[in-house]
Amino acid sequence: MGRVICVANQKGGVGKTTTSVNLACGLARSGLRTLLVDLDPQCNATTGLGHAPAERHALVDQRPLRESFQDTYVEGLSLLPGSRSFQDVDALANSTDTHSTMLATHLSGSLGSFDMVLIDCPPSLGPLTRTALGSASEVLMPIQCEYFAMEGLTQMIEVIRQVIDRPQSRLKFGGILLTMYDATLELTAEVDREVRNFFGEIVFRNVIPRDVAVSEAPSHGRSVVDYSPRSRGSRAYVELCQEVLERV
Repeated sequence: MGRVICVANQKGGVGKTTTSVNLACGLARSGLRTLLVDLDPQCNATTGLGHAPAERHALVDQRPLRESFQDTYVEGLSLLPGSRSFQDVDALANSTDTHSTMLATHLSGSLGSFDMVLIDCPPSLGPLTRTALGSASEVLMPIQCEYFAMEGLTQMIEVIRQVIDRPQSRLKFGGILLTMYDATLELTAEVDREVRNFFGEIVFRNVIPRDVAVSEAPSHGRSVVDYSPRSRGSRAYVELCQEVLERV
């Protein structure tokens, strides 16, 4: 099986889905067979690629998972769309241990044909996020360069460590990504300094700047690289993609 990257943070609005979509598109364009799994009931990763949410989420459907993979406008990138069905959201968000094991098996058994798999998680520390972490080989955690984004970071790190310590777990810390970076603000510099001093090389060298093109791209069903290839956000995600590939 290839690399399975879980993009997770219990706080919303930190650029998690944006990073999932843009990184998935970049990896596919680099020639890797890539799958983006949308586990967030908001389905923003699905709509951000120009697709409609599924009536039933494939992870709670009875069909083989591979039958729900959808081709996207990017060659080599497939999508497992999310669902806004209240029934499915409840089933996924309130998984029992048995159900979580089933979901993990369902995920791991269908991902072997891909070089890279990215899982966009909901903003929570619930069973669904833990199941995704248990199915992944690494976790990428975006954090916004603001004070409140620092709160709860310890909780997320603890959950990740719990999953890493499980028997037969292959999860490792893939990296922390600083998003919505504004170099003109002193607070941004403080957050950058504190995170890098504490976590060291775990933090990605590249940061994602505040850029209106990054915000506009999803409304066109495109990655920022395709929507505005000369923008700062586009360049940042291309460089992040290269750094992810370097971290094997």
